[in-house]
Amino acid sequence: MIQPDVDLQPYNTMTIAARAKYFCTASSLDEVREALLFAREHKLPILPLGGGSNIVLTDDFPGLALHLGMRGLEFETLAAGAGSDKSTDSGVRIRAAAGENWHQLVMRSVELGYGGLENLALIPGNIGAAPIQNIGAYGVELKDSFEQLTALEIESGELVTFTAEQCQFGYRDSIFKGPAKDRFLICEVVLRLSSIWQPHVSYPALQQHFSEHGQSPDALTPAIVADAVIDIRNSKLPNPVEIPNTGSFFKNPVVDEQLYTSLKAAHPELVAFEAVDGWKLAAGWLIDQAGWRGFRKNGVGVHDRQALVLVNPGHRCGSEVVNLAREIASDVQHKFGVTLEPEPRFYP
Repeated sequence: MIQPDVDLQPYNTMTIAARAKYFCTASSLDEVREALLFAREHKLPILPLGGGSNIVLTDDFPGLALHLGMRGLEFETLAAGAGSDKSTDSGVRIRAAAGENWHQLVMRSVELGYGGLENLALIPGNIGAAPIQNIGAYGVELKDSFEQLTALEIESGELVTFTAEQCQFGYRDSIFKGPAKDRFLICEVVLRLSSIWQPHVSYPALQQHFSEHGQSPDALTPAIVADAVIDIRNSKLPNPVEIPNTGSFFKNPVVDEQLYTSLKAAHPELVAFEAVDGWKLAAGWLIDQAGWRGFRKNGVGVHDRQALVLVNPGHRCGSEVVNLAREIASDVQHKFGVTLEPEPRFYP
């Protein structure tokens, strides 16, 4: 059912009150195609909506807000040698529709005894958005378990399959933020987990957690790691239901060796990790050191426990959020010579 003039505040975790000229929820591929046909006939732009945790609405949307509500979650046990990599042992293939909740998928896989996704626990949002962002946390990214996805081409209404290579995954990046931007709606994601599990617990926060709880690295299980990740995230990140936010607002910037060396000399406590193409700096540390943690202005601000998170407790308009983000980025650029790039997408 296409509805006119709908408030999108319930559909974005920043709780920004913006209106869509038209709105509908699609629970099947046929309904998605019907919605796209309506949009083509009325020459309307499309705003895809899932969990609404990675968007900032800067104004009313003059087109069709399409809420992707397709559901379906299937775990297929694989025999040894199944899948594209014949050298792997048995495992599980997970087929998840775009409207399934990401965290619930992670916890279901952990409950079934499969490892590989536990570091990604409690990341907000739905399955359909996960490949766009190549979501990641604590040393693990979606691409590490990704097999393929199925997407609907908006222009033609045809289904297209993308392999991991075709998705062109990068750090918080994919083809869907580049050449394929606004061309496809992701409908289903297929992941593959091996029964051979190796924990990824090199991040200091995880090591500290296990040390404080007396947990030996040799005794870890996917469930234990998932619980640790959840505890750490809950201690640092605000629940969007209680304090409106989009999670991490800025990407961790990657800088070259020269800039890293200069910053490290000036700031010995600089938080950084060696990356393939340079050094990845902790954006939250930069923002914190610039003095923004806990800042409030015009009903929006920076979380007092994690400077990487912008919050909207006053339920203010998107322009206030964007203005604050630009002030922070400008200040970090001035003080450290580092460019911060937002993670959420701004609409329209």
